[in-house]
Amino acid sequence: MKNYLFLVLLLLSSLKIIAQEDLLKELDDQVKVDSSIISVFKGLKIVNLESTKLVAKKDFYFVIAHRFGSVKGGIKQLFGLDQSSIRFSFIFGLTDNLNVGVSRSSFNKTYDFTIKYKIINQQENSFPFTIVGFNGLAINSQIESSNYLNFEFKHRLAYISELLISRKVNDYFSIQIVPIIIHENYVENIIQDNTQYALGGGLRYKISNFISLSLDYVNHLNRAKNSLYNNPLSIGVDIETGGHIFQLIFSNAQTMYDSGFITNASGDWGDGNFFFGFNLSRVF
Repeated sequence: MKNYLFLVLLLLSSLKIIAQEDLLKELDDQVKVDSSIISVFKGLKIVNLESTKLVAKKDFYFVIAHRFGSVKGGIKQLFGLDQSSIRFSFIFGLTDNLNVGVSRSSFNKTYDFTIKYKIINQQENSFPFTIVGFNGLAINSQIESSNYLNFEFKHRLAYISELLISRKVNDYFSIQIVPIIIHENYVENIIQDNTQYALGGGLRYKISNFISLSLDYVNHLNRAKNSLYNNPLSIGVDIETGGHIFQLIFSNAQTMYDSGFITNASGDWGDGNFFFGFNLSRVF
C-alpha cells in the first residue's frame, strides 16, 4: 500500500513539474512575442527636433516651451530673461501609434497643427530602427496682408514633413537622423526657394534614471547664400520627475515650431549669441 502511495505522489509531483515548465514556457513565449525596444527617447522632442517617442493611446500632453532672449545681451538684459518667446502645445494619442497636436507660438503669432505616426518599431535581434513620420502645418497670423500686394491666406502657410529614424544603441545611448522637407508659400528672401530641404540628427545620453543629456543639429541644404539665418544647434538637459519631463535648453534658435526653428535660427554660437529656455511636458 505504501508503495502505491509513493508512486501516486511521485506521479503527481512529475505532473506538477511538467505543468510548471509548460507555464513558464508559455510566459516566456509571451514575453518574446513583443520584443519592441522602448524608451529610445524620454521626451517628445530631442531638444528642438521631434523624437520618435509618441504619446500613448488616450494620453493627453500639455507642453509649455519658453525661449528667452539672447544671452549676449549680458547683465543689462539679465542674459535674455527680460525677453521671451513662448509656445503652448496640446498633444493627444488617438492610438499608441498615432498622435495629433495643436500649438500656438508667440513668434509671428503662429498656430501649427501636427500629426505623428509610428511606421515600425525597433525590435530586439531583428529590425534595428524605429521609424516615425511627422507632418506639420504652420499658420503665420501676424502678417498684415494690407502691407503686401496680392497677399492671400495661402501665403500664411508653411508645411513640413519629416521621417524620424532612431536607434537605441544601448541602455544609455540613443541616436536619430531626420530627413526633412519644408515648403513655405511665402518667403521674405526673394532668392530663397519656397521648397527647402534639410537633414537633422540628434542623440541622447542617459546619465542616471532621471537625468540625460541631449543634442540636435539641422543642416539646411538649400539655404539662400545671403540668408541672415544659421543652422540650428541645440543642447539640452532632460530631467524626468514623475508625470512630466523638464528640459533645460541652450540653442541658437529662439523659434520653437518645427518649420520655424529650422529656417529662422538667428543666433550664432561662435559669436556667443544663443538662447536659454526650457520645455515642460505634463501628461494627463
